[in-house]
Amino acid sequence: MEINTKAFTLMLVLLSFFHLSLVSDSKSVNGFTLDLIHRDSPLSPYHDPSNTPFERLQKAFHRSFSRASFFGGKSVHSIQSTLTPNEGEFLMKISIGTPPIDTFVIADTGSDLTWTQCEPCDNCFKQLTPIFNPKNSSSYKTIGCHNKLCQRSRCNNNTCNYLVIYGDLSHTRGDLSSETFRFASSSGKNVSIPNIVFGCGHDNGGSFTNVTSGIIGLGGGNVSIVNQMHHEIKGKFSYCLIPLELLLDSSNATSHINFGDNAIVSGPSIISTPIFKNESPTFYYLNLKGISIGNKTLEFKSSSISQPGYDLGNIVIDSGTTLTYVPDGFYLNLELLLMRSINATRKDDPFKRLDLCYESNENSTIDVPKIVAHFTNADLELSTSNIFTQVVEGIVCLTIVPGGSNQISILGNLAQANFLIGYDLKANKVSFKPTDCTKY
Repeated sequence: MEINTKAFTLMLVLLSFFHLSLVSDSKSVNGFTLDLIHRDSPLSPYHDPSNTPFERLQKAFHRSFSRASFFGGKSVHSIQSTLTPNEGEFLMKISIGTPPIDTFVIADTGSDLTWTQCEPCDNCFKQLTPIFNPKNSSSYKTIGCHNKLCQRSRCNNNTCNYLVIYGDLSHTRGDLSSETFRFASSSGKNVSIPNIVFGCGHDNGGSFTNVTSGIIGLGGGNVSIVNQMHHEIKGKFSYCLIPLELLLDSSNATSHINFGDNAIVSGPSIISTPIFKNESPTFYYLNLKGISIGNKTLEFKSSSISQPGYDLGNIVIDSGTTLTYVPDGFYLNLELLLMRSINATRKDDPFKRLDLCYESNENSTIDVPKIVAHFTNADLELSTSNIFTQVVEGIVCLTIVPGGSNQISILGNLAQANFLIGYDLKANKVSFKPTDCTKY
């Protein structure tokens, strides 16, 4: 998985002192909850009923390997790292403008800039929903060239322009603008927030599909929507991810994402660990100290190619990556410890993607000793289903994989399932609470 860092180019430069004062249409907006729709669930426009659950799982693995291959690349000025644009796993339905236009966007904790396709289209990919036309919206505004956001960016006729080129050379180009975004809360009440800065893309191409119109950035950078909504949501958001096997088995159950007061994680069994800012402010880095299998603990060592201080935040928590990635050396030690701890018949992965597989029991799982991921100030006990999944009938495989040539470390969404995971960007911490997410 060689990475060409030259491909990670970002011409949009947003200053670190960016601050936007938001005044909501609804003064009572303290918190809200939205559906977080897995792209392969029946609620998603991506859903293909002809695919079996195992076929959907393999596609999720393929997207995970594709996304991970672009992780760790740096953009110009190291302002933002960009991944493949189309490989997120979860969608959100939002509305943009006045009157509001509905659309699906990829919810991505690995991106900052929120953008959508806009008329007039110099070059747009096909999409199922109407393309947003800013001329039809009374709340649309462009960002001017003298705005602090636009320093060192391109300008045309006093309009700030942006260009993002992703790792696979897909791109979006257009006007940096502001608009009212509306969210359909699961409580039935719509939440409107004006003056959200976003990219109004007039030239977009590459590997985008017709199902979504763009990306909603949930990363840690200043222009991400969670930081733009800081006053409304008090720096807090959380999500609860349903186990993937339920989502892929044509279940109408859905995961949820919460903002503001709705995102507070409270009660017993909560553990919290610090968020660290490392190579990119976009990503949420945690510090993994080790992993225990039964009474044996492996110390987690980050890659020798990492930058100084990397051990203050050595693994990215990312909802858009399915598998969990660790450096190759640590993976080999972990695999060896698991092999010594598991009494089951070894099998080969029929798809040849995963390295450690076993014949499953009558419950479609295997018996594994207690598994604990040791983060700074937090010991996170994982279930067997967090690290093993059934890839075909009768075979389960380890969903922790080696990071490859770039030695990345990512805590993927399979490992996050059935936890209520809260991000507090004011306190710089992530909290975990064991939760049945099908009932949350």
